[in-house]
Amino acid sequence: MRKNKKRRLRIITLTVFSIFMIFFCFNSYGQAINEQSLPVPHIDIDLGPAENPQEVVSSLQILFIITIISLVPSILIMMTSFTRIIIVLHFLRSALGTQQTPPNQVLLGLALFLTLFIMSPALSDINEQAIKPYSAGLISQETAIDNAMKPIREFMFRQVRTSDLNLFMGISNVDPIENAQNIEDIKVQIPSRVLIPAFIISELKTGFMIGFLLYIPFIVIDMVVASTLMSMGMMMLPPAMISLPFKLLLFVLVDGWNLVIGQLVQTFK
Repeated sequence: MRKNKKRRLRIITLTVFSIFMIFFCFNSYGQAINEQSLPVPHIDIDLGPAENPQEVVSSLQILFIITIISLVPSILIMMTSFTRIIIVLHFLRSALGTQQTPPNQVLLGLALFLTLFIMSPALSDINEQAIKPYSAGLISQETAIDNAMKPIREFMFRQVRTSDLNLFMGISNVDPIENAQNIEDIKVQIPSRVLIPAFIISELKTGFMIGFLLYIPFIVIDMVVASTLMSMGMMMLPPAMISLPFKLLLFVLVDGWNLVIGQLVQTFK
């Protein structure tokens, strides 16, 4: 009982002392601010009527740029080669069994730079046909958006499957495409709301197919190692621990990164 009372007294004493020190510090800090007159920053945002049309145009351009920046991640994922690349790299890491090596940041960075490499012709066309004329005031905002969408739509049309287009065209009550040769004739009439989801599921299907092909040689190694360990009676030894060095050795000997990245980039038409 005495020990409990002593503990309570210590806790109460420490609590009172801590509260006293906190108030003392705040009081000293307030006095220091009053004595030294430290400047406190003031942030203000003024909203008022525009004085001339040029200010209106500048405000609209700023809002447009902010909107585009907020949509950049979605545009990068949905309308470029990023989806297929990141899926294939994820399957490659899973097939190797290295868990978090390479880390996610490295895979995302590699996928991003490969996307910029693959999309560089389309980005150059967007810069020449949309950004530069719009910056010079030669075309309107609507025309700039249409010109920017043309190279991206051309890229998506080269990758999309006819069956995927027919799926969303049927959902949208649009006449389906009978064969792939007719795409060039009617692609102008296909809206982007149909093309973009069709392109996404096409990229998902292609990425999964490539991932399946990547798994085959590594699964063979896992099966050989597992059967060998079972024949030797090593039931408690994890096969993944033994097969990992062999998979890494195979991947290094065949120059796996060069082979996978090279073939992956060539899958884009």
